[in-house]
Parts: sequence; structure tokens; C-alpha cells
Amino acid sequence: MTIRNLLSPVAPPAAAPPTATPPVAEPAAAPQVVQPATAPGDFSAEAVRQDFPILHRTVNGHPLVWLDNAATTQKPRQVIEALTAYYSTANSNIHRGAHTMAREATELYEGGRAAVASFLGAESPETVAFTRGTTEAINLVAQTWGRANLGPGDDILVPVLEHHSDIVPWQLIAKETRARVVPVPLDADGQIDQAAFADLLSYRTRLVAISHASNVLGTVPPVKEMTALAHRYDARVLVDGAQAVAHLPVDVQDLGADFYAFSGHKLFAPTGIGALYAKPEVMAALKPWQGGGNMIESVSFDRTAFAAAPHLLEAGTGHISGVVGLLAALNWLTGFDRDAVARYENALMAYAHQAMATVPGLSLLGAAPDRIAVLTFTLAGQDPATVADWLDRDGIAVRAGHHCAQPALAHYGLESAARASLSLYNTSEEVDRLVASLRGLQEAS
Repeated sequence: MTIRNLLSPVAPPAAAPPTATPPVAEPAAAPQVVQPATAPGDFSAEAVRQDFPILHRTVNGHPLVWLDNAATTQKPRQVIEALTAYYSTANSNIHRGAHTMAREATELYEGGRAAVASFLGAESPETVAFTRGTTEAINLVAQTWGRANLGPGDDILVPVLEHHSDIVPWQLIAKETRARVVPVPLDADGQIDQAAFADLLSYRTRLVAISHASNVLGTVPPVKEMTALAHRYDARVLVDGAQAVAHLPVDVQDLGADFYAFSGHKLFAPTGIGALYAKPEVMAALKPWQGGGNMIESVSFDRTAFAAAPHLLEAGTGHISGVVGLLAALNWLTGFDRDAVARYENALMAYAHQAMATVPGLSLLGAAPDRIAVLTFTLAGQDPATVADWLDRDGIAVRAGHHCAQPALAHYGLESAARASLSLYNTSEEVDRLVASLRGLQEAS
């Protein structure tokens, strides 16, 4: 890949002809599960896997099964090659140089901004600021919009479902401004209690912070409806899109979100890069969070004039190569039929639910009807860390712990759990390996 090609969408690999793969043999007592179907011309995970070098390595003598996608996704060769091409042919700082490579790097960086805006359905590239990821984006909103707009007696509504990155920043700014963080409870299925949410909203509510998809339960809340209800009380809404962007099409204007944040590394892009969307009128009102180069028009000891948004939020040299990688990832992902990808992931998740239900003592958390492919579970008699270690011996990577979502786990009376999270490159054969290994652990205990 040449660096110039990045500014044009990349076509996805041709789909491989579907092949029938027999399910792994189960013990006689296990109920039958149905393999996810793949129709001719539909999405092919096997073809996609050819783009991911790391998926062809072995771990502990076994082919890698990467089921830790909610923590981070693997990177396709198109992203890896884009980073190599950038550092090999176009490495330069941006915006301030007059030479050819500075112009090329700037074009890539701003091309990445335009790609993010298009991906999110935003009004324009000027509504997008680059950050290190979702966490920094939320902190940026808390420290800019929050400091300017929150005060004593104001409420920040935060569902119990949220990741710590969408709880702690609000606690910090609430303590500083004497506002308060109000938790919104969950129901038994792991959905946000909508009646409680409606009851908690008032004209004291200044902000609602909500995830587009939960990292621990997979729950996809009715964000559009919740946003519309919050707006009746003149509250702003921040949506944490970290888990959603790789699975769901996003249209921030349709959602009505005032802010939308996501991380590149959960979207097949490099670590250390993410983005914050803000509505045009909201973005224009934000004040600088950090000061330095790149975010100014002029500086003297008498007065500093700041650059227009979003540049005034991007102090110093940005993660230029990260933006290049994010641009490549977006070009790669948007080259697929997202509806076909969603159908495949939903079928694979349904298959995984059926297959994991055959493991003695396994309990899945959350039963929301609208969810992404996150499968958090407990195994009777087994510590989650022991489960993860056992699976790792078989080359299967899952996450164990509190998943930076301790209030959500506490809702189920838990301090930790194991989590298998699926992506578009996972297969039913990998689910079979997960189930066989979990069965082996139970039989060995």
C-alpha cells in the first residue's frame, strides 16, 4: 500500500466461497446447537481472517483464538502496511510546515478527520477532535464543558451499566463543581431501567452519560430515545461509543448525541488514538483543556489567540501515525456490507449462547434483547482468573476480572467474571474450541 492510497476507500477482500464445516463432536448429553449460516455472496469471516497476520500465530502450541475483542481488536495488514508506509515515506509534523512531506502528512491527518466525521454521520470534520481514546475524550468533556456548565445542585445521570471511564471523570468534576453523580439502576436483564431513568430526569439534570453498548453485558440501550427524553429537560448527552463502533453503524445526528467518543484500538486501528464528536454549536463553545503549540493563532505575553475548534482541543503534536492507522482501519471496515457483518456477528453470538449453555455450571450475565457479541460468564466452582488461565493453555484468549465495570458486576452480586467477546473474524469453530476447553476444565475439577 502506498501512503497516497489511504485517502481513497479500500475495497474489502473478495469473499471466499462458503464451506460447510461440521461441528465439533459433543458428548452425548450435550444438546444440539445450530451452526451460523453463511449464504452465497454474504460476509465471509474466513476471507477476512486472511487480512490478520496475528490470527495465524500459535499460543502454547495451539492456534490462537482471540476472544478478547472488547479489550482490543487485532489489526488487519492494511493498517499495519499503512503505518509502515507512513513512517517509511511521509513522516513529518503537520500544519506548521511548508515543505512537501509536511503537506502530505497534514493531508493524511485531516483526511483522517474527514473519514471519522463520515463514519459517525457528523455534520462536518470540524465537529471531530482527535484524542488518545474514549477515556481522554470523556475527560476532555468533563474538564471543558463540565467545568463551564456544572454547578452546585446539578445532576449528572450515569447508568450502573457504565465503564469506569464514564463514571470516574464525572465524579472528579462533580466534586470540583459541587454537582452530583446520580446512578441509573439496571433491571434483571441488564438493561437500563427506563422508568427509573425517566423519574430521575429533571431540570437539575445537566448531563446524561451513557454507553452505546456495554463492555461487560453487551447491552445496547435505546440511546436515541433516552437522548430525546434528556433533551426535553435541556440536558446534554454524552455517548460512550467505545464498544459500539466496531459492531453497529453510527449516526450521531440521528442519535441526537451532543457528544460521542470512541477509541481506535477497539476498531482495528492502533492504540493511543480516538476521537470526540461534538455538535457544531457545542464544539464551538468549548474552551481549551491543555495549552501549547498547534492550538493557537498567536501568542504574546499580553494575549494568546486560540485556533478555531476543533484544533484548540489538540495541543501539541498529535498522534499522526495513529490517525493514519485509524484512516486505514475505517477504509477497511467501511468497505464491507455492515448489515452483512451484523447478520454474521448476531448469528455467531446466538450460536455461542447455545453452545456455552451446554457447559455444566456456566452462567451468562445479561439477557438484553438488543446487544453486541459480549459473553460475560461465571463457571461454578471456578475463579474467573483460573478459567482464563486454563483457556490460555489451549491458546484461547479471554478476559477475567472486573472489566472496569465494577458497579455493573455488583448488580449481579459479583466482583469478577470471565468474558469472551467476539468480532467479525471469529468463527463457530473457535466457539467450539472455547466450549470444549471449558468442558475440559469442569471435567478436570
